[in-house]
Amino acid sequence: MQDIEIMNLWRSYDQRLQESLQLNKRNAEEITKLKAQSLLGSMRPMKLFTIIVGVLWVVAVDVVLIGSFGKASWFFTVSMGIQVLLTKIAIGVYLYQLIELRQTDVSEPILATQSRIARLQSSTLWVTRLLFLQTPVWTTFFWSKAMFAHGNVWLLALPVVITLLFAWIAIWLFMNIRFENRDKRWFRFIFRGREWDPMLKAGELLEQVGEYQRL
Repeated sequence: MQDIEIMNLWRSYDQRLQESLQLNKRNAEEITKLKAQSLLGSMRPMKLFTIIVGVLWVVAVDVVLIGSFGKASWFFTVSMGIQVLLTKIAIGVYLYQLIELRQTDVSEPILATQSRIARLQSSTLWVTRLLFLQTPVWTTFFWSKAMFAHGNVWLLALPVVITLLFAWIAIWLFMNIRFENRDKRWFRFIFRGREWDPMLKAGELLEQVGEYQRL
């Protein structure tokens, strides 16, 4: 009789232990998911601020371009036109990212959230590549025909060389800003802070959730 009671007690204890382990695992999953969503949510204010500043900048530049059309140097018009066009594209990407962040829900399947993070990372890389393409036009907007018609050859060489250098840097970054380069020092220098780190940390947390679910 005592042996039977001991066995029953053991089974009862084992059952309670398993239930406790399952509860702890579910709690760990939920807490980790909430941390991941909090990290992604922390990116929203910065995205919104960037959109607002970007829209104000685009409106201001458009007003200047319209007001100076036909009067200003075509170097200025083309340079600022390229800059504002790329900025408008970037604003569109930030709006897309803001929508993705607002739609993130911890109740979604892990793969769905991981897919959102992958899209956010990809779009962040693309918008950064596009914004770096603006770099050369910031060195040409002040050029003029008179500068080339009457300027000293050696003095003209300096701005041209600077523009070519910035163009080379912009093209190199456009070609090399890829996720597979994320461990390189120059990449980590560019991608850090609230625009990038929360996505990486959230992705790592979701990997942990995946491991919990496989246990």
